Amino acid sequence: MNIDKALNSLKCGDFVLVHDSGNREDEVDMITSGKHLTPEHISRMRRFGGGLICATISYDVASEFGLSYMHEILNHSDHLDSEQKNMIIGTAPYGDHPTFSLYLNHIQTYTGITDNDRCMTISSLSKIIESNISNKKHRFTSEFKIPGHVPLLIASDGLLKSRQGHTEMSVYLMNLAKLPPVAAICEMMDPETYLAMTVSKAQKYADKYGIPFIDGQELLELENIV
Repeated sequence: MNIDKALNSLKCGDFVLVHDSGNREDEVDMITSGKHLTPEHISRMRRFGGGLICATISYDVASEFGLSYMHEILNHSDHLDSEQKNMIIGTAPYGDHPTFSLYLNHIQTYTGITDNDRCMTISSLSKIIESNISNKKHRFTSEFKIPGHVPLLIASDGLLKSRQGHTEMSVYLMNLAKLPPVAAICEMMDPETYLAMTVSKAQKYADKYGIPFIDGQELLELENIV
């Protein structure tokens, strides 16, 4: 099965490509686990993906860390007036609320943007999530600084049953692979058209490098979501 190949790839520290839906963003994301992340992964996402390199985490982890969505943080900010708050996104053009939360840098990074620095930020996040320490929120707030260069995305409570975005799909795949619920993801852009890479081009890339390619519909069917 294609899903089995994808899970094996993630367990081995490799990539999978996931297309969400033609009725949604209609984009293909490169996805790999935060547990096995290396600077080479970040380099490949930067060179062959080209979109925003983000870290995704589960809703439960976000709750444990005391994190909220950025649009909620901004709505409750006393530093924005009513006119500025009208700028806050409610739902995107494809119908979903954004999953952005804070932008992070690990405390040991320098600028935070290099492949090494972004890898350190995301992999350190995974280590905290996987650890057995009792107060993970304190460890989180002690190890990271904001604002930083890694956007943190929070998967919806209920995952695919609540929202069918790459944030949820990546965390869902981590759960299936029995990996910590943190992934590194990046949209694939087309340097020739300046648009999102088409499914056919992304499929050719996947075939060339032996990367499993998943259509989001496969995950929805696995979760029995019509």
